[in-house]
Amino acid sequence: MILIGIDPGVNTGFAKSYDGELVEVKTCSIIEAMKWVGFTAVQAREHDHQLTIYIEDARKRKWVTGGREKLQGVGSVKRDAVIWEEFCVYHGIAYELVAPKNNNTKLDKETFKRLTGWQGRTSQHARDAVMLVWGRKR
Repeated sequence: MILIGIDPGVNTGFAKSYDGELVEVKTCSIIEAMKWVGFTAVQAREHDHQLTIYIEDARKRKWVTGGREKLQGVGSVKRDAVIWEEFCVYHGIAYELVAPKNNNTKLDKETFKRLTGWQGRTSQHARDAVMLVWGRKR
């Protein structure tokens, strides 16, 4: 079973787990993340593995505080969630949209390392992507 977590944004968080073990954690562009998801989908089909993408969906956020720039950023991330949903539907990839309140986000790097055991470098976006798949049994 392959699970991918996506934290959409200008800096997209990407995390991949295989049978519950983290195998990839990074921050990249939306285009690069889509390339990796597409590549993984092809491999999953070839090897008869189940693949599910978990996408943080800012459209499910019911509160936003901050100024105009913050609101524009939230609008951009909401649009990215739409793009990811369309991408998954178009490619026939199973996906689940996750409300930000239903994800354990904004972990500092030490707490993250202690919880997951992942020792590589991570950004906040990558850590949020991991938490979309961490501990999931599908």
